Amino acid sequence: MTTLVEVRGLVNRFGRQSVHQNLDMQVAEGEVFGIVGGSGSGKSVLLRSILGLQKPRAGTVQLYGRELKSLGAAELREVKAGYGVTFQHGALFSALTVLQNVQLPMIEHLRLERRWLDELAMLKLRLVGLEPEAAGKFPAQLSGGMIKRVALARALALDPRLLFLDEPTSGLDPISAAAFDELLLYLQRELKLTVVMITHDLDTIFRTCTRVGVLVEGRMISDTLAGIANNTQPWIHAYFQG
Repeated sequence: MTTLVEVRGLVNRFGRQSVHQNLDMQVAEGEVFGIVGGSGSGKSVLLRSILGLQKPRAGTVQLYGRELKSLGAAELREVKAGYGVTFQHGALFSALTVLQNVQLPMIEHLRLERRWLDELAMLKLRLVGLEPEAAGKFPAQLSGGMIKRVALARALALDPRLLFLDEPTSGLDPISAAAFDELLLYLQRELKLTVVMITHDLDTIFRTCTRVGVLVEGRMISDTLAGIANNTQPWIHAYFQG
């Protein structure tokens, strides 16, 4: 099976604090891979390293088989256009409408007339279950669940094969979180997505993930969901069985 994300020997330090120490991680095509870990374990730093937003002290990151630090600006831009990202609180631009937020990646990477930009953005909004009237609203007018869906629509704007989600259900009530999980599974199946997700939500992990990577003492322990749930490492056992 094709490996879409490969991290080898990753080292991240901030002053004397070592966050990652020779961390390895692999995500195969078609997986929903969950990343969990305690506070300060470096989940967000890992995601930033994979996305090229954080330069590690050592190690390599490959996306689609291409090592990020060896790429020129044009090649890096091409790789970045091949994945979508949502951040924990949506990261929508408050001064832009929902439609304009979804169009941002399209404007950056595609050369389309305005009417086609509008059509494509509306398609993405329908894809995540939002009604047409949501397009003209501003982020302040949206519920937490709607913000998550708009962020997801924007992440899907360029039809990526790879999707990174940072705490996609945080702040949602259990019913809204379950609905988002079902939407994610539907999109993953229909669009043939590979998903890498940081989450602390056990319900989301058990509903959606095929494999899980746990950050412990600067490294990652990866296994199937059943394997991780039965792992005897103290933190993992407390988290999944406590």
